[in-house]
Amino acid sequence: MTIWAIVPVKPLRQGKSRLAGVLTEDQRTRLNRRLLEHTLTELSEIPEISSILVISRDPAALSVARNLGARTLLEDQAPQLNTALKRAAAVAGAHAAHATLILPADLPLIDSKDIRILIHLGKNPPVVVIAPDRRKDGTNGLFISPVGLIDFSFGPGSYDRHCERARIAGATLKIANSPGLELDLDLPEDLEMLGGLDELKLR
Repeated sequence: MTIWAIVPVKPLRQGKSRLAGVLTEDQRTRLNRRLLEHTLTELSEIPEISSILVISRDPAALSVARNLGARTLLEDQAPQLNTALKRAAAVAGAHAAHATLILPADLPLIDSKDIRILIHLGKNPPVVVIAPDRRKDGTNGLFISPVGLIDFSFGPGSYDRHCERARIAGATLKIANSPGLELDLDLPEDLEMLGGLDELKLR
């Protein structure tokens, strides 16, 4: 099975805006860069993943990705996440990918073992594997095989929507639960759970 990992990334200087009350813009920029580097490093350790594709409208983020060996795709200036992901999945499909793994770049605890859980659960298509956030509201990881089996529906409440779309498509639905997949760094309380900025153990 040929698997492409797709990593959507907001502009490094604009991401994590909800942490503005506790981190300066420079701190958030450095944090976003470290999170992206960490995610790409962990993905690169998975031999089952044949390509990593980073999609962003930020040239700085795309430069970081290329330096770490990832493919890049420049997002339109009027971005909509699900539209961008659809475009990225089409690129993967055009390169004969059998499956896509959507992984956001804001999971500070993720490691290669967490990623392998998603891939292992997705061995027998047609299948959709969903990693929910700790609130069981959002989607922190989405493995789809074959490519294009369901439409993307990221945003508030996406976990339930992705589950429903998998059922409508007649796919096997599997849920991947692990601490590394559950915590996305989004709110001040998430940063507190991690012990603050200085305690993050990102590569």
